[in-house]
Amino acid sequence: MQGFGIASFGELYAGQYDARLHPAMESETKDSVEVLAELAGGGRVLELAIGTGRVAIPLAERGLDVHGIEASKEMVAKLREKPGGAAIPVTIGDMADVGVDGEFKLVFLVFNTIFNLTSQEAQVRLFDNVSRRLTADGVFVVETFVPEWELSGFIKHKAVRGTRATNDSAGFEVVEHDPVAQTLDYQRVFATAKGTQLAPLAMRYAYPGELDLMARLAGLSLRDRWGWWDRSPFTADSMRHVSVYAR
Repeated sequence: MQGFGIASFGELYAGQYDARLHPAMESETKDSVEVLAELAGGGRVLELAIGTGRVAIPLAERGLDVHGIEASKEMVAKLREKPGGAAIPVTIGDMADVGVDGEFKLVFLVFNTIFNLTSQEAQVRLFDNVSRRLTADGVFVVETFVPEWELSGFIKHKAVRGTRATNDSAGFEVVEHDPVAQTLDYQRVFATAKGTQLAPLAMRYAYPGELDLMARLAGLSLRDRWGWWDRSPFTADSMRHVSVYAR
């Protein structure tokens, strides 16, 4: 999507990110924190695209040494406003570079964020740089959607979907799909009596098998894949996956 860069998400979404998403994700957050804390095993933790700290802060509250990388200063400012958020070290930059010092027992990406890297090259670079930052027994965890389910309902590579309808507001998104580049360009529209807000988003999806190949190129292999944070089996009907990579 022209004009959409690595910092664009935070610039557009930071002000309303928590209010729109966090209340509906309380159960998901609790489950993911439980699994991630277990995988960390008391070691250092790095969250890529740490955002406003939805997952990082609860992990830090458990006594883990949590670090973050985030492209958006606006998102980090929201993190700093929260109890415990100011104590988490955050590097501002491109998460694909993994530009931090030292090694980590756990590196993770949640909520589709790996697809915010809008080229295969950037995603491959991410895996390679994560591999360089893992301890010998470290793991890299990726949680994201299965593309098959996100690609349903398109006509001539375009789709319009309703997302919200109340007495005084409406939301919908227009999506354009490029099957060659494997990209999805979203324009999310939120309308109320006070006006209309546009919130674009660009993503480059990859199927689980492609992510596994990226991991292999980086010297990692798939250790576990679940259909969700409850460690339910990943099947042909799974809409999302939680994948754990290790050496």
